[in-house]
Amino acid sequence: MLFLSALLTPDLGLIFWTTLIFLVLWFFLGKFAWNPIVNALRDREDKIENSLRQADIARTEMANLKADHERLLNEAKEERAKIIKEAKEIGDSLVNDAREKAKTEAAKIVADAKNEIHNQKMAAIIDVKNLIGSTAIDLAKQVIKRELNDTAAHQRYIAAEIDKIKLN
Repeated sequence: MLFLSALLTPDLGLIFWTTLIFLVLWFFLGKFAWNPIVNALRDREDKIENSLRQADIARTEMANLKADHERLLNEAKEERAKIIKEAKEIGDSLVNDAREKAKTEAAKIVADAKNEIHNQKMAAIIDVKNLIGSTAIDLAKQVIKRELNDTAAHQRYIAAEIDKIKLN
């Protein structure tokens, strides 16, 4: 136990040498180790701060790019809607123009048909008049060729010729 109690009570020389070694160690560590360690920690802190700043810049740029993307997407949607609207208007215009042209053509065809019918009707009337006229002339020739003195005979002859015309 004596040995154990000697270890527990420090000797003045032990305290002196322990303190001296501690101070020398402290001096060498302060001179050669702590400055590089502190500098390494500062460098690491600076790198972390720079990385955080770069991350903020990148986040801001991404937000700007996203906003630009959204703006371009909206512009494209508006342009698409405008093009579709214009195409629909052009299509409607073409349909209306075709409809009007068809109506005009139909009216022209009807008018031409009416004119053709009128012309054929007039030609038929002229033919009938010519036929009546030539028949009347033939009848007059025959009446003149026959010299009938009797008016009753004249009337019988005219009635017979009229009956012939009716039969034809």
